[in-house]
Amino acid sequence: MSRRIETWELRAKFAAALSRMYAAEVPAYTTLVEVSAGVNRELGGSRRVTAERHGAIRVGSVRELADLADLFTAFGMYPVGFYDLRDAASPVPVVSTAFRPIDTEQLDRNPFRVFTSMLATADARFFPVDLRSRVERFVAARQLFDPALIAEARRIAADGGAEPARANRFVGEAVAAFALSREPIDRGWHDELTKVSAVAADIAGVRTTHINHLTPRVLDIDELYRRMAARGITMIDAIQGPPAWHGPDVLLRQTSFRALAEPRRFRDADGTVSDGTLRVRFGEVESRGVALTPLGRQRYDAAMAAPDPSAVWADHFPVTDQDMAANGLAYYHGGDPSKPVVYEDFLPTSAAGIFRSNLDTDTQAVAEADNAEYSLDWMASQIGHHIHDPYELYEKVASS
Repeated sequence: MSRRIETWELRAKFAAALSRMYAAEVPAYTTLVEVSAGVNRELGGSRRVTAERHGAIRVGSVRELADLADLFTAFGMYPVGFYDLRDAASPVPVVSTAFRPIDTEQLDRNPFRVFTSMLATADARFFPVDLRSRVERFVAARQLFDPALIAEARRIAADGGAEPARANRFVGEAVAAFALSREPIDRGWHDELTKVSAVAADIAGVRTTHINHLTPRVLDIDELYRRMAARGITMIDAIQGPPAWHGPDVLLRQTSFRALAEPRRFRDADGTVSDGTLRVRFGEVESRGVALTPLGRQRYDAAMAAPDPSAVWADHFPVTDQDMAANGLAYYHGGDPSKPVVYEDFLPTSAAGIFRSNLDTDTQAVAEADNAEYSLDWMASQIGHHIHDPYELYEKVASS
């Protein structure tokens, strides 16, 4: 009898197959992975670090997000955290969660994560009544995921894995759901949404979804930034997140190469189809540090609010893990400062900054009251899945 493919192996297969597909679609991604791997080898990076990826996917409704939640459960990935990018310095009209493994063993075996954003059509600052109605009708009329695929995902999740042939078929069909479509795009509709936000156009201006980016992890993001630039790759202007300094790395630092113009086909009002380009996908890379406690996160937010966070960073954080632990600022396995708990999640300000730095136009929000009721509890009730509190997970990991 064939050996059963376990959930973590399904997740590893899924991440690897997505990576191959994305590399074929966005060749500069291969360069990013190669440079990241080179930096990691020189710094003694572990197998987990080099294999690590996070992806990003965008959907248009709670129905589509619920389908994704069911799909990812088959890969042992569960929603963690709630991120609101609408009120960032670079606002994006989406609310998000991240699907990932939630226990240490599963993370060690394969730490694939997918940052998943949903268009916030109920926010009148971005979507006046008429546009909201038309966007929601458009999204409701499309089918991003084959119902048979979602049904199979539920069965595999319940079974805790699958036989090899079934597993391979399922992974292949799941990956295909995120391939970039060559279907012509309605130019007028896409242009109208672009005036609101390029992200809105990417989500609701097309009839499919796709991997927006896949992100390798690197141990020295500053060195990677220099090496990518030296290869002639145009990087965004800054590294997002905490500044580089001589003490413990905290939370998450991210950067990317600029989104590239990709060939797409457009359909005009008279039915004519012509070639064009879109810049929506980019190559992101990340460096992860120790997870902060709520007290540590308060210190982080205070430092980042300064005009120059690097100038005040040492006023908020000590220079050793021992002092970080002693002051209750970060999580460590068993309280041992030599064993930091890696931050597995995301920063909404950084995510919005990455999104914005790769767009050609600013999001336009009008001076309306925000009466939308987006929240973690609201999202959980809408998708029918518990959304985990990251701090509760870190507390559990640190005490184990």
